[in-house]
Amino acid sequence: MDDLSFSLKDLTARAGDGSFGTRALRHRGLQAMAKDLKALGYKLPDAKSLKGKHVTALVGHWKGAGLSDQTVRNRLTWLRWWAYQVGKPGLLPKDNAGFGLAERGRYSGNRAKRLEGDALERVTDPRVRLALKLEAAFGLRREEALKMRPALADFGNRLALRASWCKGGRYREIPLTHPKQRALLDELKAVVGDGSLIPAGATYYKAMKHYENQLVRAGIGNAHGYRHAYAQWRYKVLTGWACPAAGGRTADAMTADEQRRDRDARLEISHELGHGRLDVTDTYLGRRWATNTKQAA
Repeated sequence: MDDLSFSLKDLTARAGDGSFGTRALRHRGLQAMAKDLKALGYKLPDAKSLKGKHVTALVGHWKGAGLSDQTVRNRLTWLRWWAYQVGKPGLLPKDNAGFGLAERGRYSGNRAKRLEGDALERVTDPRVRLALKLEAAFGLRREEALKMRPALADFGNRLALRASWCKGGRYREIPLTHPKQRALLDELKAVVGDGSLIPAGATYYKAMKHYENQLVRAGIGNAHGYRHAYAQWRYKVLTGWACPAAGGRTADAMTADEQRRDRDARLEISHELGHGRLDVTDTYLGRRWATNTKQAA
């Protein structure tokens, strides 16, 4: 292991942000970057030695190798994290357009999926069934559903998700607005007590693989669709009408007051899903505007 690889390994080990899966992917991605830089003739003695020319060289190398824009965007996320950790947050522009990457396609059809009883019946492990129910009822990601400890997260009128349970290490709160959510949390506590859906003595990785195997055997191929369904349900609750993905109107056809309600609802849902950006809600709710032209809200 060369100096840069060792320095990046130490950097990722010391940083506690992000879930287990996020940190593992980031570590592998940064180690691959160290190898790329070495192959390109750059011998950085330390992670703090990162400069703009290294960023340019890496992006050029990735694009020259024929990597997709989506893959390059993912790597730039790790590269921005690296720059931030060594005190150079402005080294990379926030917008990927400067790298000649195509705009991210946010909406690719309605992926919302309801959790039906027959699907649950095919899942034999009660803990995995509860994880799926949490995804559908609160819009949780798989890892969050498995790691969440209801004894610590349940504050009566809201679910407070600790940073260590969430993707990207982002603490967030989700309001309890329906009796079925309360009933589910009570059911969950009866099974896990003050623990989580990860059985005692098991690692998250082992629980995650078991979860995946259960879904394969049950013929459930898109559990993430439950999260989409949650977002669309919340949008209708907050606005009073269906989102574009479910046949509702885009902002172009709304009054000024309705556009404000649409924007406020999308911001709230983005927070509840753990994103924090308005544009990402297009993925779950459908495009906010019917055209690609940016509109002021």
